[in-house]
Amino acid sequence: MKVAIRDVILRSWPTLVIVIAILLIMRVTLYFKSDRSKICLHEELFNLCFVVYLLILFQLVTSQDLVATGGTNFIPFREILRYDTGTVEFYKQVIGNILLFVPFGYFVTSYCKIKDLGTITLVTVLSSLVIEVTQRFIGRSFDVDDIILNVVGGIIGFLLYIGLTAIRNHLPKFLRKDWVYNVLSVLIIIAGILYIIKIL
Repeated sequence: MKVAIRDVILRSWPTLVIVIAILLIMRVTLYFKSDRSKICLHEELFNLCFVVYLLILFQLVTSQDLVATGGTNFIPFREILRYDTGTVEFYKQVIGNILLFVPFGYFVTSYCKIKDLGTITLVTVLSSLVIEVTQRFIGRSFDVDDIILNVVGGIIGFLLYIGLTAIRNHLPKFLRKDWVYNVLSVLIIIAGILYIIKIL
């Protein structure tokens, strides 16, 4: 998993740097040109993380293993059952496809204010379907199992958001202040940067 993440970062870092820099310049400009009280640090970092996630997702689904000959699989669970539990390929193809869409489910639930399982399932199915169809036209394969695994990841992200929101709503009032989430967000970003430095 570390190798895959490292490879994606090494391939996409120019795009990430340019996009993040432009977004930061725009947000700083907005800060000085508008009502500064409307800008919340943890919300800004959340938005930035979503953009970075989408860029990395794009890199993963369009570039990785692009030399593959491509193909189609319309039979559910056929590819999933090919991999023995605990093997490297199982973690890469099965667990990897699930984990890839956990952030998707989390971010989409937050932005769209989704409250039911049916909606997040539909959104994830449609999004994953677009990815699989696109992959079929760029030399990669269309695999219905990937859609199934992506949906599982999206649902986990949805449940994670619902659970964390419920916990937040039951916290004492002082722990629901913006400054608390600002500090947590900064710490998470620092931890993420240190992790990236470590695997590089």
